[in-house]
Amino acid sequence: MVDDNNKNVLVVLAEQGLIKGESQISDITQQLDGGATLDQVLVETDLVEPEALAKVRAQVAGLPYVDLREKQIPKNVLDIIPESTARGHMIIAYEQTDNVVRVAMSDPSDRQIVEFIRKKVDRPVEVGVASAGAVRNTLGNYQESLEAELDDVVSKELKLVNEIVNDLGKAAEDLPIVRITQAILKHAIVEGASDIHIEPTDKDVIIRYRVDGILHDMLVLPRAVLAGLVARIKVLSNLKIDEHRLPQDGRFMIESDEYKVAFRVSTLPVFDGEKVVMRLLDESGKKLSLDDIGIRPAALELMRRIIKRPHGMVLVTGPTGSGKTTTLYAAMKEVNTADVNISTIEDPVEYRMPRINQTQVKPQIGLTFANGLRALVRQDPDVIMVGEIRDEETASLAINAALTGHLVLTTLHTNSAAGAIPRMRDMKVEAFLLASTVNLIMAQRLVRKLCVKCRKERKLDAQVIGEIKKEFNSEEIFKTLVREKVVKEGSGWKDVVIYQAVGCKRCHDGYKGRIGIYETMEITPEIQKMIKPSVTAEQIEQAARENDGMVSMLEDGIIKTVEGTTTLEEVLRVARE
Repeated sequence: MVDDNNKNVLVVLAEQGLIKGESQISDITQQLDGGATLDQVLVETDLVEPEALAKVRAQVAGLPYVDLREKQIPKNVLDIIPESTARGHMIIAYEQTDNVVRVAMSDPSDRQIVEFIRKKVDRPVEVGVASAGAVRNTLGNYQESLEAELDDVVSKELKLVNEIVNDLGKAAEDLPIVRITQAILKHAIVEGASDIHIEPTDKDVIIRYRVDGILHDMLVLPRAVLAGLVARIKVLSNLKIDEHRLPQDGRFMIESDEYKVAFRVSTLPVFDGEKVVMRLLDESGKKLSLDDIGIRPAALELMRRIIKRPHGMVLVTGPTGSGKTTTLYAAMKEVNTADVNISTIEDPVEYRMPRINQTQVKPQIGLTFANGLRALVRQDPDVIMVGEIRDEETASLAINAALTGHLVLTTLHTNSAAGAIPRMRDMKVEAFLLASTVNLIMAQRLVRKLCVKCRKERKLDAQVIGEIKKEFNSEEIFKTLVREKVVKEGSGWKDVVIYQAVGCKRCHDGYKGRIGIYETMEITPEIQKMIKPSVTAEQIEQAARENDGMVSMLEDGIIKTVEGTTTLEEVLRVARE
């Protein structure tokens, strides 16, 4: 049902002639009943200008209209509301005095957030209404202000850094080094970086962030800061600050109201000093959901059905950095209930999860995947997650665990779903055991997501169509696009509309975030019969496509391209690996 507030907005819009006719109002109401928002129905379809809708919302709510496009917001005012809260509730603090804080929001009915801000600032909060587009544009100021803050901190503190550092312990606690380190870490979190690289050269220290799988240069610092910066990170990670000849591994956590991020630290001696790489791991668990990682509805339904079985094996395959572990953690989160015992053996432990018993492999003391797995099966588990099958012994133990009443989730390095079968055979796993234990194989890659604010439509040109036809089975791909209802039957490649990356201040080169492309193969009775030493991966894949309608990874990527999620260039970049 359409709520009273939206009804009143529609009435005023009709009175002002911005929407016309009973049929149009009825159609809008129907879309709202289906779960769409007013902005989706009116603004994104160009029925009503965004600022006009914001003015009507303000009028209905009895609140002032605020045009954020004309506001110059100081950083200290913007920071009254944390960025994650501002994005989640579409609210901006734009002005403050000794007596009041003024905020603008796109949905004035969200009173809980207003009360939260009032308690935080301990003074009255005046609410105004702004358009959703203006709020989104203003949210970009957080990134700009953080970049300015980073530059400001680094430029100021560098003046205080001693050229010669003899006492590493003192250097690690030195205030300028502490502030520079904090700025680098905080900026990486907000940028959404997955890794921070600190790379020494003979003259400089280069700071690079990996964002959405691509490395970007962020800062160049003078060589003088290297010793203090590395020492500070070692102190945070509880590493030996005076050990420079051997690699070290450590971990530390940064937690606030906005985020909870673990940093996995690796130091390595290189010719010009010590290189540090930090992997950022979101410990909040917000992203660990099967609904959010890009699995298409049919494959998602299949996976949920398989992981609810009490025994058997689920294999996730792909190269390093393709998101396999995230998929398995999302699956574990789905089955993590009070009546289930879940145990893992990992190298390394990527994310900490409540109510899951996680074991870190330590080969130097004999705790290998195989030895750890032997111990796990004596711990009365219902679900076992093996971080990676690397050798024959681990493969055999995992298969036996799946055979004896456990659900086993694990990963393997192969390029396709069907390729996992011969890979396991290479590890001396008998064909009949594979056929009776493996329930599902999922291959995946990660592609960068297009920024929805600046992406641009384009039709496939003859050159691109020619490239697709030359390298791939274009007829099969197009049949899949028709079957999945992303293109119309009877159309052709020349009619397909895709999107290209443009780039704006909110994204990196037109991309923001990453999503998976998948191929999901269920081991059906027909596939089970085919699992023999003489059968190739290509034959298994062909059978899965013909009998079960399996969508290949490339096809899944092209579907996401046509839907506007990513670009053809991204899909071809990873699908060719």
